[in-house]
Amino acid sequence: MRAALALSGILLAGQMAWGQSAAPAAQSAKGTLRSLVGEAIQDYARVDKNILAAAAAMPAANYTFKPTPEIRSFGELFTHVIEAQTMVCSTLAGAPQRAGTVNAANKEEVEAALKTSSDLCDRANATVTEANALDIVGHGYFGGPKVELIEKNAAHDNEMYGTMAVYLRLKGIVPPSSRPRGGK
Repeated sequence: MRAALALSGILLAGQMAWGQSAAPAAQSAKGTLRSLVGEAIQDYARVDKNILAAAAAMPAANYTFKPTPEIRSFGELFTHVIEAQTMVCSTLAGAPQRAGTVNAANKEEVEAALKTSSDLCDRANATVTEANALDIVGHGYFGGPKVELIEKNAAHDNEMYGTMAVYLRLKGIVPPSSRPRGGK
């Protein structure tokens, strides 16, 4: 329960930092464990959409692109996400596993494996309910209350997407999250 309260406090502070009001529980369902699970799943869904779009946006020839030799290539950013998502979401689903080997230089292979890990996460996230959100699963970084694993995955994916966005901009491509919406 302490983990849920701490996570609720973090999310509440985040809402306030972004200028959103925190309505009292009597006025809104926000602040319930059910809303916490829903928010976590929405956080993951938003970044997942951007990551899939980023993979599609970069031409295949640039999957080996590295701004400096010491860091991951564009394709390796995705294989890292695939590995992390597979571990987190398979743990969440109750059957921890590792991702298979993916050739980071092959756009089609990366996109297929990314879609597979994304689908795994969607299925695993859908199993988290108010009744089991605080159940502890896994261990180490890949462990904790189920709702926390969803948020850890979303936070990690957001970090990786931020890096992907820089790579895209270095190649003259507007990142998916920066593109105009609704014709504006």
